[in-house]
Amino acid sequence: MTSIGVLGAGSFGTALAIHCARAGHPARLWVRRHDAARAMAAERENRVYLPGVAFPGGLETTSDLRRLAETDPLLVAVPSHGYREVLVGFLAARRSRAPLRLISAAKGVEAESLARMSQISTEECARVRVPCRFAVLSGPTFAAEVARGVPSAAVIAAPEADLAAELCEALASSSFRLYSSRDVVGVELAGAAKNVIAIAAGVLSGLGLGHNTLAALITRGLHEMTRLAVAYGGELQTLSGLAGLGDLVLTCTGALSRNRRTGIELAQGKTLADIQAETTEIAEGVRNSRVIYQLASERGVEMPIIEQMVEVMYAGKSPRLALRDLMTRELKEESRL
Repeated sequence: MTSIGVLGAGSFGTALAIHCARAGHPARLWVRRHDAARAMAAERENRVYLPGVAFPGGLETTSDLRRLAETDPLLVAVPSHGYREVLVGFLAARRSRAPLRLISAAKGVEAESLARMSQISTEECARVRVPCRFAVLSGPTFAAEVARGVPSAAVIAAPEADLAAELCEALASSSFRLYSSRDVVGVELAGAAKNVIAIAAGVLSGLGLGHNTLAALITRGLHEMTRLAVAYGGELQTLSGLAGLGDLVLTCTGALSRNRRTGIELAQGKTLADIQAETTEIAEGVRNSRVIYQLASERGVEMPIIEQMVEVMYAGKSPRLALRDLMTRELKEESRL
């Protein structure tokens, strides 16, 4: 059986590799640092990002990208800001010009180019003349729960319906249900935007506000995400599914959410610099807030929650003042996109 490759040994990449191996697929997990790869191989767990979750048999860790050259499919589970660099390195190590089935598990947009991971993948594969069969995996999936085999569901979207279906068939298990989609744009933008809304949800929690406020934020946040996705060609129904509403609810309410935790700390008076200095895992919503707001501005999309979070994180605006400004905006018809 061909091994499945996973680029990125953070919490989610490790969880995906564990899932694949547990489901009966040999898996090779690429770890950036050689010493970390050796430690994981010896200890049979990732003590930094997923302590206490034992690696199943069939899971190999390596810092050598060449060890993943023949894997299929390849899952790329690195932060969006490092996606291009890692993919370029892999393609150089792979050398082959055979078609590549590539699944992005990143939830973000590249800041410098405003490119989604699908666009980066197509561009970099074309540069070395490798046919890229791209797909994106997204949904309400905390890494620790996926790794422990807690029943979860997600979406795999690909431009080719048959590719999405075959990848779902290959990667699904009794504890990991997968649905197929062709809406790559909607799934990618939902995954990036929901992280910023989740920071806002954390702010509300940190301010000690109630369920009414949180429910309103999630609902209006979903509306903003939908406007953005549709403006870039995404499908309305995608945002009401697992990659949209499902992931948004999880990230806004779950205690394991890094984005939500960042919002709580902002509400407690910590600066962004303080928060980033205290963790090894930076919340994707922090990096992507300004990028999402820029994408929205380019298409004339109103995203007031995103706008306020940018001001809180990068302009020093008081979270309470941001909330007041949201609550006192001009009254509008609810359903208008």
